[in-house]
Amino acid sequence: MRKVIASLMGILFLVAAPVVASAHVTVAPMESTTGAWETYTVKVPVEKDSATTKVVVKMPAGVAFQSYEPVPGWNVAVNKDNGTVTWTATGSGILNGQFQRFSFVAQNPEKSGTVNWDAYQYYADGSIVEWTGDASADYPHATTTISKAASESATDSHGKKAEPDANETAKDDSTSVIQWVTLGVSIVALLIAIWALARKRKN
Repeated sequence: MRKVIASLMGILFLVAAPVVASAHVTVAPMESTTGAWETYTVKVPVEKDSATTKVVVKMPAGVAFQSYEPVPGWNVAVNKDNGTVTWTATGSGILNGQFQRFSFVAQNPEKSGTVNWDAYQYYADGSIVEWTGDASADYPHATTTISKAASESATDSHGKKAEPDANETAKDDSTSVIQWVTLGVSIVALLIAIWALARKRKN
């Protein structure tokens, strides 16, 4: 029985790890090409009891902000002097267990490399989470790898890159649901195993 519990705990850890990672503020896509006019989407989840009421994203060096997609219930302020875009809730904001997407168009740098998206998540209780660390930090910033464009075939007549496939977003949501369901099943199985062991010892 102890071996069973140990195995279940190992499975629980493996399942929980990507679920925890998915709670980070992310920016999609993770890969793009030099010079492209890319549609980026910031995904902001809330894991605290307090609601998120403001989100600030700083444009990486070489990335030129162009336009944003309006989101009902949110005001947007663009500051080109310091390269930030700020979304401020006009209502209750993003509540616990929810997430919100914010999309915008930006032109990628002409030089290949990795760009870092620093983001600042403001909560109604006055706390701020700064997503500015590297990959090993508790609050890492999102990154996008910019590669040299292979050809002009991927751009339209205005030189803009085609919009990303909506199936990628749906796939991301589907994966998150599966992870949470698997985590729930693992927790229930672990609790049953612990209860059975305790009952056996009592008898």
